[in-house]
Amino acid sequence: MPEKKIDTRRKELGEFLQAIRKRGSPEEFGFPAGARRRTKGLRREEVAQLANMSATWYTWVEQGREVNMSADALIRLAQALKLTRTERAYLFEFAGRRDPQGHIQEEDLASNTLTALLKDIKVPAYILGRTWNILAWNPEAEKLFGEWLSPDNNVAPNLLRLVFTHPNAKTFVINWETRSKRLVAEFRADCRSRLEEPELQSLVLELSKTSADFDQFWKQHDVLERQGGLREFNHSSLGMLAYQQVTMRPVDQEQLKLVMLSPTKKARN
Repeated sequence: MPEKKIDTRRKELGEFLQAIRKRGSPEEFGFPAGARRRTKGLRREEVAQLANMSATWYTWVEQGREVNMSADALIRLAQALKLTRTERAYLFEFAGRRDPQGHIQEEDLASNTLTALLKDIKVPAYILGRTWNILAWNPEAEKLFGEWLSPDNNVAPNLLRLVFTHPNAKTFVINWETRSKRLVAEFRADCRSRLEEPELQSLVLELSKTSADFDQFWKQHDVLERQGGLREFNHSSLGMLAYQQVTMRPVDQEQLKLVMLSPTKKARN
């Protein structure tokens, strides 16, 4: 049964590459169109030449055969075929490999449409990046979080770093221990496929050294999907505040999260 699944993935990968190869024009890749071409697009030999690999090996990949596909070979294929970011991710996913160059500067990704959208949201809202840096926020969020959102040495504030290392975190966040423990479980679940990324490892190492609470929660290996629900804060000037949290992921930027906090009345038992 597992073998059938593997064969299906290889077949899908081969058909994907074949479709990509046939959609482009030879001239676009530096080859003459020629009158003797019987089909549209590139020949397999031309793709292999562009990707600096064996034509036989590439043919086997398209045929869905069992071949060893290194990340380096996939990178060359993606570049040779001029794949988009989404197509490249699809290629690596079906090849069962992690793209070592898959990390895109999240600051660039959050600077256009999403940032503009924040201005129209009338409740506290902010954008989280792949390591939970707070990349952008609206004025309502700034009123709520205040100095928490002040960049430190031009570095974007990080939600985990703030919750576990900011001096007033345990008084500002109501029910801090429960909330912070859940936050770590949500973070671990969110980055489960990216644990080897240097930026993520650096953040975990830093927090493990500076916060005994984070270190304890991280080592418990709890995993929870990020959910909405009640969020309460003890604001220094506004007093007790309660919100319902909603988190959304942009379809074309799934490593980002748009978090909104809608004011609500706390239901007391």
